[in-house]
Amino acid sequence: MTTTAATALVTNNLPTPSAWGLSPLGSLEAYIGAVNRIPVLSVDDEQRLARRYRDDEDLDAARELVHSHLRFVVHVARGYNGYGLGIADLIQEGNIGLMKAVKRFDPDQGVRLVSFAVHWIRAEMHEFILKNWRIVKVATTKAQRKLFFNLRKSKKRLGWMNAEEVRAVAADLNVSEREVLEMESRLSGRDIGFDMPDDGDEDGPPSPVAYLAAQGEDPSQLYEREDEEGSQLDVLREGLAELDARSRDIIKRRWLDSENKVTLQELADEYGVSAERIRQIEANALKKMRALFAA
Repeated sequence: MTTTAATALVTNNLPTPSAWGLSPLGSLEAYIGAVNRIPVLSVDDEQRLARRYRDDEDLDAARELVHSHLRFVVHVARGYNGYGLGIADLIQEGNIGLMKAVKRFDPDQGVRLVSFAVHWIRAEMHEFILKNWRIVKVATTKAQRKLFFNLRKSKKRLGWMNAEEVRAVAADLNVSEREVLEMESRLSGRDIGFDMPDDGDEDGPPSPVAYLAAQGEDPSQLYEREDEEGSQLDVLREGLAELDARSRDIIKRRWLDSENKVTLQELADEYGVSAERIRQIEANALKKMRALFAA
């Protein structure tokens, strides 16, 4: 199948025959009613359409395959009502999964399209739920994803699980008890705005901004300090550049080289003068540089 054909199948709005009553739709209920009126394909019709799409890249055949399974996407989406996300959004994601399944379906494998497509439909819905259920992701590993979608239905009652129930769920899902407890805690939590407005409820929990104060400097003060240090460094470079070579060497080795700082006498021996003369050169150089910092 060419890239153009695949892109058209997955991204184009599906043109809907008026006989199916899908256009225009004013509500979710109207959409669900409309897709439930689309005829279900027989095995022979499904095989014929699938081969037309696979062999001839017939997009009309692909659209007919997709339309005939839209009711199944609605059925799957209803199974994820408990996550607090709009069923319309779940249906939309599931429809994308259905189109991906039609694109990859091989009629010669001996299975119905609905059996093949359920994996793709659920995969798209799962990805959408994990991205939108919480501000902070609750499941990032394969084991955590498995727990996220199975822990809710594995619990026998409302409330926190006891030790026996935790062990049973861990054994059933082949994960550790610690992972079960951690996911139960995540599922029981809720998002809290970092800087929530004060609603006057003295008994309510404080927003994180009230107790998660930054321990470092205020950003504006930090910027001012770094800017000042940068300016002083520029002045130091300018001051050193204005000194003669000997004075610059003395200042660098006496004041700027903390690992190999030399004494006056060592410099005196090197330059063949007295230590007092080195001290005078040093004093004059520092005086010139201080004048630049004071300017």
